[in-house]
Amino acid sequence: MFLEWIYDPTAWVGLLTLIVLEIVLGIDNLVFIAILADKLPESQRNKARLMGLGLALGMRLVLLSMISWIVTLTRPLFTVGAMDFSGRDIIMIVGGLFLLFKGTMELHERMEGHHGAGKGGAANAVFWQVLVQIVVLDAVFSLDSVITAVGMVHDLQVMIIAVIISMGIMMLTSKPLMVFVSRHPTVVVLCLGFLMMIGMSLLAEGFGFHIEKGYMYAAIGFAVVIEAFNLFIRRNAARLVTTGDLRDKTATVILSMLGAKSNEVNLGETANSMAEKVEAAEVYSDEEKDMVRGVLTLGDRSVRSIMSPRTEIDWIDVNATQDDIKKTAFESVHSRLLVADAKLESIVGVVSTKEVLVALAEGKEVDIRAMAAVREVLMVPDVVDVMQLLGKLRVAPLQIAVIYDEHGSVTGLVTQTDYLEAIAGEFPDEDETLSEVPQQEENTWVFEGWADIERVNSAIEEDLSDAEESYATLNGYVMWKLGDKPKVGSVFDASGFRFEVIEMANLVAGKIRITKVLLAA
Repeated sequence: MFLEWIYDPTAWVGLLTLIVLEIVLGIDNLVFIAILADKLPESQRNKARLMGLGLALGMRLVLLSMISWIVTLTRPLFTVGAMDFSGRDIIMIVGGLFLLFKGTMELHERMEGHHGAGKGGAANAVFWQVLVQIVVLDAVFSLDSVITAVGMVHDLQVMIIAVIISMGIMMLTSKPLMVFVSRHPTVVVLCLGFLMMIGMSLLAEGFGFHIEKGYMYAAIGFAVVIEAFNLFIRRNAARLVTTGDLRDKTATVILSMLGAKSNEVNLGETANSMAEKVEAAEVYSDEEKDMVRGVLTLGDRSVRSIMSPRTEIDWIDVNATQDDIKKTAFESVHSRLLVADAKLESIVGVVSTKEVLVALAEGKEVDIRAMAAVREVLMVPDVVDVMQLLGKLRVAPLQIAVIYDEHGSVTGLVTQTDYLEAIAGEFPDEDETLSEVPQQEENTWVFEGWADIERVNSAIEEDLSDAEESYATLNGYVMWKLGDKPKVGSVFDASGFRFEVIEMANLVAGKIRITKVLLAA
């Protein structure tokens, strides 16, 4: 009868035993899926994990429905010398070779430091390539699992129930396992060693050399216990490190990476302590994180990304009347003013706003050309490196650099304050207010259109910069993506975010709403 096995106690014992065995046999598959999925962007990992386990379940059920064919796989197909090879042997040999090759390549990537070089800490592998590798391993492990089931239980219904329950348990535990694996690189290396050992055992079994799995699982269990001790020791060591110690060690490590010599720095020890401090907010404030990020990324920025744009430059025409000079000096919030002849590209020099105001207060006639001529202005093309410009500013008579483009047009101005803002954030002028980043909801931000693209990157934790495109503000990014003049209501999706222009300021966007697009797990 269809449910006759329910009344058989031995069937229940076989079911429970088979569930345990299926889980044990499936752990190898689960670990490999976790390692492969960790190479994908975070938004795709859960999808790859569930699809991989779903495919494994599907393969097992399909193979169970083909029990008569499975049995034939154990029959010899051909003979080489004194050795007989069956279909199962061939699959085991191919699977073992694949595990050895893949395990070796993964270890090589991690030892050479190539893994995780992409944005966001993941290698950003192609989804379908990872899925194909999962399918290949699913086939090998599914065959071994089904053959085990056929050898243990004779009732097909018991086999199917055991496979479904075991795969359901693995699906429930797969996400915590993935998180654990991604947080502990040494565990990944240990798991890769296990997979290579399993690959060698499959290869040996394919050639007719049976290796007792009890020995193999004993070795794996021993290694797991030792690694558990190591994790426990590292966690306790991290707890003993005080906040001050960690801050001092971090500063020492960063300085040593930048070339400073120190006999006390221990990069490995400090890195381990920092890695164990998952809640970094306990040690560093958000402002400190932004400043460190600003310092370490300063060399990668273009001059255009830190300069004050042409529209914010206050300047005086040498042909201006005394009233015009007085008006410009009184209205300016800057300590120095550029002086040019009719147009900004014909710069004569720089004057001190204070000197102009003092002369006007004393009733003297201001000779703006003579006052400006004594101070030479540093002219720099916009292709110069940010760090090179910093060196030029240090030796310049005035710490002001006028930036011009390839057409000879003045595009902006760089001062010491611009460098400080690039590191520590915006310092508004007297006529400005500090522009905060209003966050309407957990995954929604509203920025001014002229917001520095690096600050936007920091706030939304995504890199919107493009080495092949020249833009320094969020407006530039929006116009590049739209390929046209923005307008209220303009919307586009990019990099996992939705960008919407909600307010205009003349020809450019005044305010832009950015919303993170949440993908289903």
